Amino acid sequence: MLNETYKRLLIVWDYKFNVLTQMVLVAIVFIGAGFLLGNGQFNPEQMTTIFIGYVVWLYARVVIPSISTDLAGEAQAGTLEQMYMSPVPAEFLLLGRIFAMLITSTLMVFLTGLGLALILHIRVPLRWESIPVLLLTLVGLFGFTLILGGATLVFKQTEALADLIQNMLMFLTGSLLPIDHFPSWLALLARTLPITQGIDVLRRIMQHGESLASVWNDQSLVWLIVHSGIYLCVGWAVFKWCEKIAKRQGTLSQY
Repeated sequence: MLNETYKRLLIVWDYKFNVLTQMVLVAIVFIGAGFLLGNGQFNPEQMTTIFIGYVVWLYARVVIPSISTDLAGEAQAGTLEQMYMSPVPAEFLLLGRIFAMLITSTLMVFLTGLGLALILHIRVPLRWESIPVLLLTLVGLFGFTLILGGATLVFKQTEALADLIQNMLMFLTGSLLPIDHFPSWLALLARTLPITQGIDVLRRIMQHGESLASVWNDQSLVWLIVHSGIYLCVGWAVFKWCEKIAKRQGTLSQY
């Protein structure tokens, strides 16, 4: 796990120009979304609401394609089978990569969010209660990532699917507009996606000052725990299932 983390940090540092370009891109998208939703103006309270959801979506944008991109790259280079020949189970290597992604994505999200907050004068109350909620949200997101990683083992090229998922999470999870403004059927669909519940609980804690006890008593935090746990278990099961399919077909390292 330490080696995977170190490798990830080296890759981010060696390709820092590309990382910087991505950070500028997501900052421009946020500013454009703020103007669009504010009818050409920056509403401070509205910008805080958008900012909280957008930061969570940034994690999704960084994390979701990472595992699939790594697996596809190794398959293309012909080194994927070496990972499975290692005495260390592939699950632990993936766990190390996920841990590395958590560190690097947190760094990228923090720098991008801090820059946006300073430039646009967005005031976001930082409360310690938001940390466990964010971690629980990321657990469900990692489960979603494993599903895409499993699909990559079987289908190899899943870039279009990753783009589809990222855009879907941006517009349908309340990251830009709270799902209270959605039609009832769309709001119900949105609540099944991995980061919707986490965004809702984070806004209540950070923006409205609610405590963990409050969101626990109304079952919001309970539903987040169950929701993230289901996504993690399903994601892991789908990944192992796709792994067996690729091995049975003899296409694990083919690209």
